[in-house]
Amino acid sequence: MADSPASLPGTAFYTVADRRFFPGLVALLNSLRLTGHDEPLIVVDIGLSPEQRDLLAGHVTLVEPPSPDMPAVFLAPYGPQQRPADVMVLIDSDIIVTRPLTEITETVRRGQIVAFVDCLPNSDRFHPEWETTLGLGPLHRQPYLNAGFVAFPHALTDRLLPPWTKGQRTIGIAHSRYGKATLDDPFYFADQDVLNAVLAARFEPGELVVMDHRLAPHPPFPGLTLADQQRLTCRYADGTEPFLLHHVLAKPWLKATRDTLYSTLMTRLLLAPDVALRLDPRTLPLRLREGPAAALDRRRADAVTFVHDHGRRQLGRFGIRTRLARWRSRQAAH
Repeated sequence: MADSPASLPGTAFYTVADRRFFPGLVALLNSLRLTGHDEPLIVVDIGLSPEQRDLLAGHVTLVEPPSPDMPAVFLAPYGPQQRPADVMVLIDSDIIVTRPLTEITETVRRGQIVAFVDCLPNSDRFHPEWETTLGLGPLHRQPYLNAGFVAFPHALTDRLLPPWTKGQRTIGIAHSRYGKATLDDPFYFADQDVLNAVLAARFEPGELVVMDHRLAPHPPFPGLTLADQQRLTCRYADGTEPFLLHHVLAKPWLKATRDTLYSTLMTRLLLAPDVALRLDPRTLPLRLREGPAAALDRRRADAVTFVHDHGRRQLGRFGIRTRLARWRSRQAAH
């Protein structure tokens, strides 16, 4: 990198978003501000609308992707390459920050990478093929990490981002879950598998701080309760407070999902008067608004999702889901 550490911003956050992910991006922005983070939020703009860009003006810094046809899932490293900082935090736009991240950024400032273990059953995912396909050299086994949140210091940028970017180009999108791959394929999780391969090959264990999955949980956020909605505080029974909530898979602003801590906080983060960027309620699905009608729609979505999930479990018991998936794959191939 051309920039010297002395000329860099102290900390910056980086994400990727298009017009569909705009509500998630605004919730992320507002959660950062409410938890005390006024550092820059750099957004790789892969298709925000002109109206959305106008609303974001003054709140985030937008950067254009390097190529309009580059898959969005491969763009996480691009923001830090364009707008480096002393401490760089990659954070997905389906994440809500629920407590200050100072503990993490201070760890990074001391020269270590910080990330969270992925959910079960992926927490011990490992493929020897990572080494040969990517030409990284010997790998050491370690917990499998989620790529939705990765914090690293500027000093380690050249060891992390170029091999990550090169590895993504090597595998391409066709050999991931966005193509024809299955879960058993070594690069099913695309960018995340490449990231874990790079970390396992190029970094010593002491350079990586691995944080427990329950500190960055996924839906349905088991064991968590909402302790303070105004402060975004969530808490386990033992008093532990996670740093963030990560809503993987179906997004509550795009699809009717179970009502969770994330969706409850999302309504607060998009509509409360104390947020940095407040949205017009009419631009949101009814289930994410306030009032009796919204509460009724949330109950309806809860019931529909419960029936759907129960049906999927029943189909899975008899192998029907597997046969359907194979049939759909053959149809897509034709």
